[in-house]
Amino acid sequence: MGTSLESPDEEIFQRLKWLMLARVFFTILLLGSTIYVTFSRGSDAFAPPFGVLYLLIIIIFFLSFIYATAFRRVRRKTLFTYFQLVVDTFIVTMIIYLTGGLISFFSFLYLVVIIYASMILFMRGGLAIAASSSIQYAILLWLESKGYLTSPGGYAEAALVYESGRIIFKLAITTAGCFAVAVLSGFLAEQNRKTRKELRAMEAHIKRVEKMASMGEMAAGLAHEIKNPLASLSGSIQLLREELRYDPDQQRLMDIVLRETDRLSNLVNSFLFFARPPAGKLEIFNISEALNEIASLFKQDNCYNERISLKVSLEPFLWVKMDQTHLRQIIWNLLMNAAEAIDDFGEILLTAAALKGEKLEVRISDTGCGISEEALPLIFDPFYTTRPEGTGLGLSIVHRILETYGSRLDVETTVGKGTSISFVLQQAKAPADFNSP
Repeated sequence: MGTSLESPDEEIFQRLKWLMLARVFFTILLLGSTIYVTFSRGSDAFAPPFGVLYLLIIIIFFLSFIYATAFRRVRRKTLFTYFQLVVDTFIVTMIIYLTGGLISFFSFLYLVVIIYASMILFMRGGLAIAASSSIQYAILLWLESKGYLTSPGGYAEAALVYESGRIIFKLAITTAGCFAVAVLSGFLAEQNRKTRKELRAMEAHIKRVEKMASMGEMAAGLAHEIKNPLASLSGSIQLLREELRYDPDQQRLMDIVLRETDRLSNLVNSFLFFARPPAGKLEIFNISEALNEIASLFKQDNCYNERISLKVSLEPFLWVKMDQTHLRQIIWNLLMNAAEAIDDFGEILLTAAALKGEKLEVRISDTGCGISEEALPLIFDPFYTTRPEGTGLGLSIVHRILETYGSRLDVETTVGKGTSISFVLQQAKAPADFNSP
């Protein structure tokens, strides 16, 4: 099951803590460098541009304190992060201005902000901060070239000797560098996020497999021990009913016993199927045709056809090698769960599409109530159910069947909006006697 252990806001929460610590460390480094340069030159500690730098350092420390105070109280972590990053670009612009503007070599600090923006907010955040940095740098150079700004250290005069072509060239190079770094670091951050998500899903899957394996061994023995007495009990009641003189009250009681015995026997059979799914008869077939047949049967079910709209979107000629009975059991269980998650009227979408690497994905999405964060890790546990009449074995059996084909269920859900469950199978080669149109 592909579930995330941390929500996006929680991931941002963790990264923001490191960002604030890094900002404090950078400020301390800037303060130490400024003090060193001041005393090594024998300059007045508050003479330009050092006095402005000290003021800037104080502002950064003050902002860091404000960030740390508001950190846990702010609900919209993403917006809070964007605010911090934009403020950081303003601080970098101030440092560039104080150290020479066009001739300042501190313009590389924009790239540092863009890199950690991409690490926290991925590609979109990196591009947004790259745009902010480029706009601020362009405004700074324009103000200096027009003589509206003069560097506190007297560096602006040196910058003004550059002709406009060189200023445009410097701006173009810096802008291109900002966006190139944003794209590259954003791409790497996205790949890292996908890898981490897959690793978390695999870790959860392995833990669940180990848990189910141990439960399966115990369940198999227990189910066999229950099944034999049940068979004896059912046979004995049937013999008694035939031999005893007919009595309406006794007949009613025996019918109840037999009915409940059959129900318990079916439950034990399902439990045995969960514990040790049969290997099944492998055959190559067109899964798109099979899914269409299952969908057609489901649409005829009177329990759902009046309130559920089932839509099907299947790529043609997708071939798999598996037991068709297993596929029917998987899809039927997932369709029933999707329908039962919809309280009144809703929609279910069944899709099948080819993936890279000779694989295919089957996905069932619904517009139901969704699954809460508390329930999500438990939905594949045997006998866990939120419905009074449910046994809690449906998804457990589906999971065990897919396990025999080297697949797993991935779940994406939003409370109040719906759930999407998918699994991936290996594609098979079409039969030799198949002629595609």
